[in-house]
Amino acid sequence: MRRTLVLLIGIAAENAVITNLSKIISTFYPVKSIFKKIKDKNIKIPAAKAPPLASIKKATTAELTAKRFTEKLKSFQSDEELKKIKRYFKSGEGQYGEGDQFIGVRMGQVFELAKAFFEMPIAEIEKLLESPIHEIRAGAVSIMDKAARSKKITESRKKEFFDLYIRRHDRINNWDLVDLGSLHMTGSYLFDKPRAILYKLVRSKNLWERRSAIISTCYFIRQGDINDTFKLAEILLSDEEDMVHKASGWMLRFAGSKDSKKLLEFLDKYAAQMPRTMLRNSIEQLSKKQKEHYLKMK
Repeated sequence: MRRTLVLLIGIAAENAVITNLSKIISTFYPVKSIFKKIKDKNIKIPAAKAPPLASIKKATTAELTAKRFTEKLKSFQSDEELKKIKRYFKSGEGQYGEGDQFIGVRMGQVFELAKAFFEMPIAEIEKLLESPIHEIRAGAVSIMDKAARSKKITESRKKEFFDLYIRRHDRINNWDLVDLGSLHMTGSYLFDKPRAILYKLVRSKNLWERRSAIISTCYFIRQGDINDTFKLAEILLSDEEDMVHKASGWMLRFAGSKDSKKLLEFLDKYAAQMPRTMLRNSIEQLSKKQKEHYLKMK
């Protein structure tokens, strides 16, 4: 089998069929380790596909508990996934997620589990938020996000989610949890209501509450309402946290996709004082000439 493989590689190289080499190899010798032996930089090694997510049946009424959700989630624990997560999330001493605990569950699997438990009572969701394990808290926020996107959700249920998110923001303590809760759920609730809470959050000492404030405008932007995005971004110009700078630039860019003139007016006025990360994120979709112009203002 190895001789066949070597012969095929030789034929492919002689005919400059480098781009199809991975297909030839996988056909005759589907072993991932073989790719490590190929040193030619011109050969593009395909990324290994992640295993398919486990299918999960909708939870019964009796199963809609924090305890059952936690048991199911822990059954998907993987040491290999834990290694990946630790490289991706910054939870070491002095880092933005200091002290956060992970067990090693793929976020895709967390989200699938959340779909099956999206009818969980609010008291049980709060129990999940109280967990020290990041993936369990992510499950709690994902349940609220999934349910909030349902066309059948009631106004009272949306209020329960919003109130819990704000009241227990001490448990929403990493960027992915903020984004899960704020990209749709918080903004969809506030869209037709007073938004004073966002102006309170944006001045919070807690960086995650400030990130929630600006990310919550994502839903407004989708509806064509961009004013709060620019107002909140202006308040965050002097913010010292990179995770807030990234979120602000992201939302400014999104708002600019709806009204480019307003984004350019904002940049003309504030580019010189914007944190570099915020500026770079906000100008990502501009022309090369425009990018160079605003970067030179720094």
